[in-house]
Amino acid sequence: MTTTLITGANKGLGFETARRLVAAGHTVYLGSRDPERGRRAAERLGARPLVIDVTDDASVAAAAKTVEAEGGLDVLVNNAGIEGRGEGNTVIGPAELTAGMMRELFETNVFGVVRVTHAFLPLLQRSAAPVVVNLSSGLASLERISDPASPTHFYPGLAYPASKAGVNMITVQYAKAFPGIRVNAVEPGYTATDLNGNTGTQTVEEGAEIIVRMALIGPDGPTGGFFDAAGPVPW
Repeated sequence: MTTTLITGANKGLGFETARRLVAAGHTVYLGSRDPERGRRAAERLGARPLVIDVTDDASVAAAAKTVEAEGGLDVLVNNAGIEGRGEGNTVIGPAELTAGMMRELFETNVFGVVRVTHAFLPLLQRSAAPVVVNLSSGLASLERISDPASPTHFYPGLAYPASKAGVNMITVQYAKAFPGIRVNAVEPGYTATDLNGNTGTQTVEEGAEIIVRMALIGPDGPTGGFFDAAGPVPW
């Protein structure tokens, strides 16, 4: 069985992924910025609470020290993310988007992935079967978002798709740099969570399917890929 860290796991897709992995007998660190919310969520599942703010170097470093002291890590799920909606749960379009708004979103969605992965790489490299799963989005697919025949084409926002396209590139480059680690990006689908104001059309159970599947791949599994529940997603 593996030891897994899931960031942003006190609710939504992260929580459901943690639930399923714990139920399957795996040790799970439930990562959360808020200590009390994380503790309550972890108690519900039988997971280990871990305070980790992916936007804060000191918080991430402290979390890595804790996990190292308690035995190490096999699987990292970079789940924490934000969409950055405006008033009335509206998607912020290119005309309204400022550099400051985009910077805030990238701090979590892109820099957070690098910050956490960098901190936990030494632990993953000690594992016999290390895995990294990065939460991406179908909105990161340049092929889909530029195709008028695809529903993705009509998403009006700029920052969120750009951040997840960055996650895809990060995924490919880490996979190339560390061939002993299975590193993949996943598209959970349009899932009803707080990230999108619960407007998604899928349940968290459906959305977590591909996350759990890729978290459990073995040393012979794919790496450097982009997948949803149906298979590979076009870049």
